[in-house]
Amino acid sequence: MPATLSSTKTRAALRTSARVSLQMLLVLLLTAVTLWLLGRMWSILWPVVVALLLTTLTWPPTRFLRRHGVRPALAASTVTIGFLVVAAGTLVGIAVPVADQAPELAAGVADGIQRLREWAAGPPLNIGDDQVTSALDSGTARLQDSVGSIATATLTGVSTVVNGLITAILALFLMFFFLKDGPRFLPWLTRQLPGRLATDVPTIADRSWNTLGSFVRSQAFVGLLDAVCIGVGLWIVGVPLVLPLAVLTFVSAFVPIVGAVFAGFVAVLIALVSNGLTDALIVLAIILVVQQLEGNVFQPMVQSRGLGLHAAVVLLAVTLGGSLAGVVGSLLAVPVAALIAVVWNYLREQLTEPEADLGAAVPSESDPDDAPDDAPTGAPVGAPAEGVAPA
Repeated sequence: MPATLSSTKTRAALRTSARVSLQMLLVLLLTAVTLWLLGRMWSILWPVVVALLLTTLTWPPTRFLRRHGVRPALAASTVTIGFLVVAAGTLVGIAVPVADQAPELAAGVADGIQRLREWAAGPPLNIGDDQVTSALDSGTARLQDSVGSIATATLTGVSTVVNGLITAILALFLMFFFLKDGPRFLPWLTRQLPGRLATDVPTIADRSWNTLGSFVRSQAFVGLLDAVCIGVGLWIVGVPLVLPLAVLTFVSAFVPIVGAVFAGFVAVLIALVSNGLTDALIVLAIILVVQQLEGNVFQPMVQSRGLGLHAAVVLLAVTLGGSLAGVVGSLLAVPVAALIAVVWNYLREQLTEPEADLGAAVPSESDPDDAPDDAPTGAPVGAPAEGVAPA
């Protein structure tokens, strides 16, 4: 006889599918509401995120000072001032050599424009001066017609710069307080949370902090690798301003995509106006090779080891973050993916029963009556014992 479907099993499967689907919908709804709330609070969260990333860089010297008897406030103040001095010195180290060679660079830019016009006037383009003049007139007319749009874009740019300065100032103050009072945060959080949360949340927070530190250190290593490789290439070609360009490459490595494009554009432009088209093309080739190795080989390998993520996950996270939130999404994609992995691994640890408990809880097939009817289920892993306050 042909096998027939069991109506009882079919209804049970449909009920289970409906229940799981409803639970998934509730989870997705909660996720959407959480993301919406985060978006509404982004003006506050963004300085906190920047401050946390800066704190991971500045915490090792602060910890060193505190271990050698320096008071927390003095250690945090010293490291914060030192950080500002290093940042200002980096800017000065880039600006001063550029200012010293600004006349030569300006003359090189003018000479490059003139050579470009001479090249365009010859075969195969054969662009004459009258055509260049006509193009300039057309561009001027379009510029005049777009005055309103340009003014709007300028105001938007000024607003962005002002918001960036406010974010930087808030992040510096928050970094100081994180360095000063950071070690007291987890004990304070433990005292504020009830029951099981007093153990789970501080543990996840501690692991997340270690993960952020690994991310910043790996990003700094990749940026240093880029700066050394590109700096050596520029030095071999004979491009001026090698040290400022190498420093700019290192700093821009912390801003994915846009930072690398900006640093590469500056290096190629300086090579063009100072050494000519051939050396500029060589510099462009060097930058493209280094950036391809960095984006597709070094960065995924280093970050996957430091963050416990596969290299493919790192690449997919950066791509998804960039498509969802642009430059900020690319910057935060990898640490967010690593933090999600931290939470998931912790949940998996808590939901996995130890092997010894499995042997005691699951009765053998040969004698199913061995297990007592009222066997205790036991406390979850990591939960504090009854009557004992969490540490």
